[in-house]
Amino acid sequence: MTEAAGRSRAEQVAAAAAIQSAEARIAAAESQVALIDRLRAEQRARLADQQGPIIKLTAALQTMAQRPSALALVQPGSVTDMIHVRALLGSTLPIIRERTASLRAEVARGNALRRRADLAVAELQHDREQLEIRRKALAQLEADQRRRSQQYVDSAMIEQDRVIAMSEKARDITQLIADLGDQADIRARLASLPGPILRPAVPGAAAMPAPRPPDAGTSGALPSYRLPVIGKIVAGMGEISDAGVRAKGITLTTARGAQVVAPAKGRIAFAGPFRSYAAIVIIDHDGGWTTLITGMRALAVKPGETIWQGSPIGTADGAQPRITVELRHAGQPVDILPIASAG
Repeated sequence: MTEAAGRSRAEQVAAAAAIQSAEARIAAAESQVALIDRLRAEQRARLADQQGPIIKLTAALQTMAQRPSALALVQPGSVTDMIHVRALLGSTLPIIRERTASLRAEVARGNALRRRADLAVAELQHDREQLEIRRKALAQLEADQRRRSQQYVDSAMIEQDRVIAMSEKARDITQLIADLGDQADIRARLASLPGPILRPAVPGAAAMPAPRPPDAGTSGALPSYRLPVIGKIVAGMGEISDAGVRAKGITLTTARGAQVVAPAKGRIAFAGPFRSYAAIVIIDHDGGWTTLITGMRALAVKPGETIWQGSPIGTADGAQPRITVELRHAGQPVDILPIASAG
């Protein structure tokens, strides 16, 4: 079961990475379509500016061409006027040919832009179809994982009940993270205690075993770290909101239903609704490091689960979702961007 769970987690990480890659390609395609639309609008404006004088000149020439030639015998000066018109046409026709040549070039550029737009729209549609296929595949993987993990439901429910009881006692997220950190410290200290010693053959000759060395994950260094979602940063750490609250993390705006993944390996300390939040996830990375992620729905994890970097944990909520990520060490907020960039 452990090996099967490991393979399933690896498949889920790969599926979530494919989903985020498709989301990134869709965002790039949408930007390309918007750029092409802007270029076409500018090209149409230039074409209209160049067409205006030629249209007026053509209308005037058509008016003169429709004038009956008999008027040249009736109206004085008509013959002279016709000579002047001939001279005017002789000097104007080369300019008309030059202008129409540039117009033909603008039209050709417009047709090329239209073909680029059609290709970009086709690629966008293909990427959206692939995204839907990958999301269905990930949902199938998650369903298979839930079926294989059914035997652990009882222990997970006990863990969840304990976390729910803790959340009811906590006044806010900060206190909740602190309480979970205390629990993690206690768990780490208990795990480092030596095991029971055998009764010695000679009473009093027993030596106390040396404490076990801490695991590599309990050191102060944070493992590789990444942003949990594809999006654009709209609020950085330390910024003050309209309500006067200073941000302890970063906020990203992302696509509707975007895939949210674990920024680093760890253990799910909390997953579910809390106070005014529809769903939050707190990940314990050991060594005093914790991550808080808000703005999600349809969580794919439960308290007590061990997850890898890139494991799917949920999807973005709302029509214009915003995902907030806070990284803390020993209860203090830490700037994510330098660590994520280095990771």
